[in-house]
Amino acid sequence: MQFPESWLREFCNPPLSSAELAETLTMGGLEVEERRPVAPPFTKVVVGEIKEAGPHPNADRLRVCQVDAGQGSLLNIVCGAPNARAGIKVPLALVGAELPPGDDGQPFLIKLGKLRGVESQGMLCSARELKLSEDHGGLLELPADAAVGADVREVLKLDDSLLTLKLTPNLAHGLSVYGIARELAALTGAPLKTPAIAPVAVALKDKLPVQVAAPDLCGRFSGRIVRGVDTKAATPAWMVDQLARCGQRSVSPLVDISNYVMFEYGQPSHIFDLDKIHGGLTVRWGKPGEQLKLLNGNTVTVDEKVGVIADERGQVESLAGIMGGDATAVSDDTRNIYVEAAFWWPESIQGRSRRFNFNTDAGHRFERGVDPSRTVQIIERITQLIVDICGGQAGAIDDQRLRLPEAKPVTLRVARAARVIGMPLTQAQCGDALRRLGLPMEEGEGTLVVTPPPHRFDLQIEEDLIEEVARLVGYNNLPTMAPLAPITARVRPEVQRSRFAVRHRLAALGYQETINFSFVEAHWEQELAGNANPIKLLNPIASQMSVMRSSLIGSLLQALKFNLDRRAPRVRVFELGRVFLRDDTVVTTDSTVKGIHQPMRVAGLAWGDAEAARWDGKAQRVDFYDIKGDVEALLAPLVPSFEATEHPALHPGRAARVLLDGRAIGVVGELHPRWRQTWEFAQAPVLFELELDAVTARPLPEAQPVPKHQAVERDIAVVVAEAITHDALMRTIRAAADPSLLRDAVLFDIYRPPVASDGTVAPGGLAQGEKSMAVRLSFNSDSATLTDEQVEAAVATILEQLSARLGAHLRV
Repeated sequence: MQFPESWLREFCNPPLSSAELAETLTMGGLEVEERRPVAPPFTKVVVGEIKEAGPHPNADRLRVCQVDAGQGSLLNIVCGAPNARAGIKVPLALVGAELPPGDDGQPFLIKLGKLRGVESQGMLCSARELKLSEDHGGLLELPADAAVGADVREVLKLDDSLLTLKLTPNLAHGLSVYGIARELAALTGAPLKTPAIAPVAVALKDKLPVQVAAPDLCGRFSGRIVRGVDTKAATPAWMVDQLARCGQRSVSPLVDISNYVMFEYGQPSHIFDLDKIHGGLTVRWGKPGEQLKLLNGNTVTVDEKVGVIADERGQVESLAGIMGGDATAVSDDTRNIYVEAAFWWPESIQGRSRRFNFNTDAGHRFERGVDPSRTVQIIERITQLIVDICGGQAGAIDDQRLRLPEAKPVTLRVARAARVIGMPLTQAQCGDALRRLGLPMEEGEGTLVVTPPPHRFDLQIEEDLIEEVARLVGYNNLPTMAPLAPITARVRPEVQRSRFAVRHRLAALGYQETINFSFVEAHWEQELAGNANPIKLLNPIASQMSVMRSSLIGSLLQALKFNLDRRAPRVRVFELGRVFLRDDTVVTTDSTVKGIHQPMRVAGLAWGDAEAARWDGKAQRVDFYDIKGDVEALLAPLVPSFEATEHPALHPGRAARVLLDGRAIGVVGELHPRWRQTWEFAQAPVLFELELDAVTARPLPEAQPVPKHQAVERDIAVVVAEAITHDALMRTIRAAADPSLLRDAVLFDIYRPPVASDGTVAPGGLAQGEKSMAVRLSFNSDSATLTDEQVEAAVATILEQLSARLGAHLRV
């Protein structure tokens, strides 16, 4: 929330400097994220009144002005602004003035000079030249009552500061200048000025019929008719400036008044064009399929979970507590209006704006809680401003109270507050802190019972009151105490690597880490993870992030898309993150939630060339085997095995399960062509996703003696059917051989006979549908050097088993 410091000091003005005031708010829990001046420094800029303005003799676009700067004689100023005319007051930079730096970063010094042969004794300034705004369409016109010769900084109050507060969601009572002033008064002891809001004289008896059909949506609804307003009246300059310093653009007088009061007191309101309302209004929940064109031009479709204000015909006119509709918006032709201020239950507003992919100041306040006791006062304040600026006659206020929040007393135990805060506290100190906040309170023996006022939605449990006492005492006054509990380091077992080591290993393999949200788009879960029943969020931060992820693949694909959109030539990314799966066996503990399994996984993605560009050869595109090698390197010294599998996100013929000791721990493969086309990738990325527990596990190393005898190698080439896999061949060889003799078996060649154009197989001892697989066998013994007879017998046993199990025969 942004606002000018001077506005805050109108309600509470403690004897503090601007920096001290910002520090006080921050230490009181209202973090001042930024403090900056309203305008940059400049000197010798005064109010000048143009007495005469005539054409320049030598330039069509320039005018020669006679300007009164309060010096007794008129100054001759050459100006090119289109609105330079006699009778207006504008900023005048005198000779010797120093204006804010330009694009070159250097201050702009005003000197006596000539423009096309005519002497100019200064410069008339626009708002952009003074760095007040980006408006450079003409001179900045000052109020007609500004004193000629007065310093422009004083006239426009440019020595003010803008404060930007970063408020936590529980500080809804701080979403207004008055609310911040109330907190500042409690923190400093300075008096709080609460201006009296006098009722506006009622000149009309008519009321607009309003029916509140949903008390669980709207607890209080107040409104009044105002007739005969002039919507073409100009918003006063002071209000335009105040709104601009709150970051709000001036729109029209009625909209500006509504926004001004919202920033002033924190109560959003809405103004309808009365003549565009058919009959009366009904406050109710929406109906599926109903549509509404909003003030921002968007058309939304509501349902029974969204509150609306509809007219007598059932036509939806407004999104309750969020934004009004275009059909009843005020315009220059509006003459009669209906002013509305209501209390909307926070839970009925929460998350509704995000469903429609936008946010509003009104929704931001209502979903956190707005004081329901001031709706009538707010309407009186708005009405008074409307009558003062736009004229008109006010009708009686229609105030309907249906169901308001119940103030439930909260008990604070002084002893517990002292224990939690960590410093000795007396009951008098706690009571003083709570009284300064204006909280109704009853004292007992060692207890304080507080009844939260209507504007405090955050005081619900004892810890809330302890927080209030702590921040009023002052966080900077809390003592520094060493922890009393024994601290025991958790020693990681040797059979487990740290997650940091896994990150380092992947970084060494050329991957870069990404961190993504745990909530993703629903269609990712259904299409990429094959999860038909994902865990849905009750209040997602955005409509497209509505479910919890059960796979990291979608997040990595999104990261790839982001990089490719920025023309990244090569992408290798990974993520260590938690996934969320339904599991009825999980019970609620300190670290688990009933019915939800939350394992950690590690996933990686590679796209582009296997290696960075090289001068000595053509780059090769990354493929399945590159990533398979990375997985093996990541799991080392464990040796995984791979078997073909199907996965909804992966290519049906280029995907494999990763197994350790026969247990599946993840998948590796190329992205499915369907998803490659959907994401518009020029080539398919290759991905892997593994259970992190399996990756962090590692066996303790065991010392092995160096072989004392020379190994013996034998090469065999066996002819097998095309369907026989490498894995099947190796399993058969190892099962057939004596493990004390066979130390290693490595496939080093696969041969398939070429096929002639007529479909016949070239000679080579192989029939169609067969292939030759050559394996190098390594034998050794710990007891003695192997003889040829022992080796030949072992080879024969292997060939016999290959023939029996796989139908293989030795290639001749």
